[in-house]
Amino acid sequence: MVESVELWRPSESRKTNSQMWLFMQHMSNRAGAVFDDYASLHRYSVSDPNEFWSELFDWFNIAYEGELSPANLDSGFEQYGWFPKVSLNFAENLLAKGEEQHTALISVLENGHQRSLTYSQLRAQVSTFQNTISSDFSTGDVLACYMPNVPETAVAMLAATALGGVFTSTSSDFGIDGVIDRFSQSKPSVLVAAAGYYYGGKYFDCLPKISEVISQVPSIKRVFVVCLNDDSHDFDDHDLLEPWPNMSNAIGTPSFVPRAFADPLYIMYSSGTTGKPKCIVHSVGGTLIQNIKELGLHCDLTAEKRIFFFTTCGWMMWNWLISSLYFGSTVVLYDGSPGFPSMPDYLGMIEKHQINIFGTSPKFLRALEDSNTALSSLNLDSLETILSTGSPLLPEQYDFVYQNLKSDVLLSSIAGGTDILGCFYGGNPVLPVYRGECQCAPLGMDSACVDENGAVLIGEEGELVCLQSFPSRPIYFLDDPNNERLNKAYFDRYPGLWHHGDYILVSEYGGAVFFGRSDSTLNPGGVRIGTSEIYRQTEPLHYIEDSVCIGRKIAGDVEVALFVKMVEDEQLTQDRINEIKLAIRSKTTPRHVPRHVIQVNDIPYTRSGKKIEGVVGNLINGRPVNNIEAIINPECLEEYQMISVTNFT
Repeated sequence: MVESVELWRPSESRKTNSQMWLFMQHMSNRAGAVFDDYASLHRYSVSDPNEFWSELFDWFNIAYEGELSPANLDSGFEQYGWFPKVSLNFAENLLAKGEEQHTALISVLENGHQRSLTYSQLRAQVSTFQNTISSDFSTGDVLACYMPNVPETAVAMLAATALGGVFTSTSSDFGIDGVIDRFSQSKPSVLVAAAGYYYGGKYFDCLPKISEVISQVPSIKRVFVVCLNDDSHDFDDHDLLEPWPNMSNAIGTPSFVPRAFADPLYIMYSSGTTGKPKCIVHSVGGTLIQNIKELGLHCDLTAEKRIFFFTTCGWMMWNWLISSLYFGSTVVLYDGSPGFPSMPDYLGMIEKHQINIFGTSPKFLRALEDSNTALSSLNLDSLETILSTGSPLLPEQYDFVYQNLKSDVLLSSIAGGTDILGCFYGGNPVLPVYRGECQCAPLGMDSACVDENGAVLIGEEGELVCLQSFPSRPIYFLDDPNNERLNKAYFDRYPGLWHHGDYILVSEYGGAVFFGRSDSTLNPGGVRIGTSEIYRQTEPLHYIEDSVCIGRKIAGDVEVALFVKMVEDEQLTQDRINEIKLAIRSKTTPRHVPRHVIQVNDIPYTRSGKKIEGVVGNLINGRPVNNIEAIINPECLEEYQMISVTNFT
């Protein structure tokens, strides 16, 4: 059993003024029951899911046509069946509520360049781009962005989905192979791409990569090139390339094509580190209702607030973030390195743009802590909520936030993923924050921890599942006509339940502790160990910058191998190996102690900031690693390949 240590509790005024509290009172009147705490409301939302999800249409004033009943024909994940008589348009809903002169988007590049769009300007630009592509783009067609996180990416998405199209994207830092692996499957007819982007103080030219992608993806018929600097480009030598339309005098109102609730909206991609990425197709209505429920109720987002998340448009957090437009709020976009020119400059955006909800990752918080940056001069008065995702937020990182950033802030560790475009566990403005825990299962999500037989566990470690269907589950995978790949991904392990592949523990308060991916859970001597339990012990050691832990299969068993990246000018000595092992043994169990502790130059991460244990495990265990384009620093893999030969043979 995890000891729940309370670190923060909302004031009475913050709790009772939150959208979650107001929704609780609303539902008490609507459902004829008293919901005097979150737990009772959550029980209702999963015990009567059809009524709950239908009520959200009214609460959020979603624009739709048709009938809400039946709400769901998908009782056991057999076939997607949410709101079969409802039609709506995603972009129409995102653009409906923002006041004309209210700021919709603020765009910041790491070089300091900044611009903004009001809702009036955003609607006009969407209309202009619609008119530009409408003769060649029809309902169901795919538009792809190969773009930085800038307003043009959002405009392209809104224009395409307003016309009833499907949107997909990768970020500009993806290499050619990674883009081709994705777009050759999703088959876009229109591509929007940046001529270049800035990162770490450098400008990267993308035009050669764009030409190669066009040559390898024959479905692309038109290409719009966005220039972020003042350079002008002559595209006469390439038939498909044309400049992004001049939006300086954009006028007009977008048109909207109704789509069925279960029609495709987004094509998302799995990380693809074990093969070509899976193409996960999400629905128009499921994405909308899930995103706005999480943003509006669990993040307490309103029109008066400003929200930021550090993301690229190759990660699902970009899609989630852009849904914030639904509330008429201001979305702050950032593209570049969070460490350039310095971390205080980056965090200074909070004061400069009066950000209320700030999204980050454990990786950034660790880098911030290790940098020993003076944070006392930061003005974080506007900051209400910090969101963190990408990997488990360790208990010590909760301490760092509350002791060094801000003591009166809601720290929400959120966990879900590309597979569901939402969360299985997340934050809540009416609940306390406990050290090391995600606060709760979101409304309508019947999330649970189960043992190997599917029995629900409280206070014990097990597998993350969802016990019943939810609207934002994928409608299908591309090139998977019989749903064989989809069923293998989520339903083979526990028939009738969604199996997400995370190793967790649910506390008595309904929060969750995440221990890492269950497919990389260690199993020495038949005892399951979450890798985050080991990282928690290496985190306080001042000479370790980062680490990755895997299980090496040997003689029918598993031995634990820990790879450590040392702080600059530090070395891994035998005394330090002994200290690492002692720290792990004394705070966990002898089975957690790594057999091997090896110094490496770097730790592999995905482009969305997730540590990739599986890739290291594959290399050390002699298994192939494919599609390294999903990895932001693939050059480090050669060292692990060499270690697998020199240290373990």
